[in-house]
Amino acid sequence: MPSILPTVTHVRHHVFVLLMLREIHCFTRVAARLSFSAAAADLGMSQPAMSQAVSRLERATGLRLFQRTAREVRLTAEGRALLAHAEQVIDAVGAFTAEAGRLARPTIHLAYPPLVGALAARVVRRLAARTPAIGVELLPAGRGAAVRALADGEVSAAIVATPAPAGLVTAARFHVTVDHLAVPVGHRLESSARVAPADLAGQVLLMPGSRPWARLPGRSRLVADDDFAAALDLVAAGAGLLPIPHLLVRTVRREDVRFVRLDAGDLRITYALAWSKERVTPELMALVQAVQDALWTR
Repeated sequence: MPSILPTVTHVRHHVFVLLMLREIHCFTRVAARLSFSAAAADLGMSQPAMSQAVSRLERATGLRLFQRTAREVRLTAEGRALLAHAEQVIDAVGAFTAEAGRLARPTIHLAYPPLVGALAARVVRRLAARTPAIGVELLPAGRGAAVRALADGEVSAAIVATPAPAGLVTAARFHVTVDHLAVPVGHRLESSARVAPADLAGQVLLMPGSRPWARLPGRSRLVADDDFAAALDLVAAGAGLLPIPHLLVRTVRREDVRFVRLDAGDLRITYALAWSKERVTPELMALVQAVQDALWTR
């Protein structure tokens, strides 16, 4: 039955790697440059210190890693065989250090509608650049999913279409203008340069459930908030026309839907950053500030 305890050989191996990590790094650098002086300059060391580090590794392994002459430095066969393993050690240490740094960094989770993804990305960059840095995990979600994630504690905050549900604190409000209309291919309005509200009489309009726009004529069919992809499927199927923001027009490419300009006055969706008042942290307050700053410096 194999022992569950580490063998003496395993212990020696791990101790060797720990003690020789600096020397292994020096070995890989000399192998890359084939020059002790150049490798030393890369690592900010003196040339004698670099030679001593490689010599220590050679003594520890019992192998000669380089052939040195007055004119050149070459890897031995043993050195070539060990180089890939040495590089894996260095890469693993780098990955370990990076992951440890990421885990030690405060992280906040933010839900956002894909429509305002550019804003969410700016917020992530701002918080990553501050001191100390704050990591942000993004969760693309429509209004309903974002509110549920807030209630379940899966996210610290969410950018949601207003009005926000009762009990949530909101800040950093901003507006997205609704100035286009999605129509199915072949619809009589497809070739219109501009559509006025009067042109919508008798049409079925797909409206967000939380904010139907009373000023538009026609019959309303309520759809899920912020789920524009599903609403566009309904448009393509001939179930109705969809007022949408220009932000979406710039990113959507569909062969079965056309977008025409909608002149309906001050038609807009208002968004806000929302969070639970019971879950306020310094990182959350930094997020609020970052969203506000990102809105002011577009």
